[in-house]
Amino acid sequence: MSSTDNPVTAFDLIGGEDRVRELVDRFYDLMDLEPGYTRLRATHGPSLDNARQRLFWFLCGWLGGPAYYVENVGHPMLRARHLPFSIGIPERDQWVACMDQAMADQNVPPELRAPLHDAFMNTADWMRNRPDEP
Repeated sequence: MSSTDNPVTAFDLIGGEDRVRELVDRFYDLMDLEPGYTRLRATHGPSLDNARQRLFWFLCGWLGGPAYYVENVGHPMLRARHLPFSIGIPERDQWVACMDQAMADQNVPPELRAPLHDAFMNTADWMRNRPDEP
C-alpha cells in the first residue's frame, strides 16, 4: 500500500480525536476567560455546551477524521446554521483570534496552524451576515 492510498490528513497531523477535543475545549474556555472575546461570547447564549459539542464534531470531519457532525446533525450547511446569529467583522475577527490563541496554547504545529488560520478566516468571513461596520 502506498502513502497515496492513505494520505495523512490535518486530523492526523493535529493528533487525532483527543487533540481536536482539547483544541475545542480550549477555544470555548478562552471565550469565557478573555475579555477580548466578549462580543463573540455574547453570540453563544448562556451555555457553550451545545456549541462545544458541535464544533468538535464538525472539526473532526472537516480535518479529515470521523464524520460525526454529518452522522449526528446532517450536512453542515454552515452559513444557513449561522444566520440566526448576528455576525459582523468584530465577531469574525474575535472567532479567528480565539481559535489562533487556542491553537497556540494547544501547541498545534506552526506548519498546520498557518493553513488552518487561513481556512478559518475564509470560513468566518463567509459567515458574516451583518453589513460591514465603520
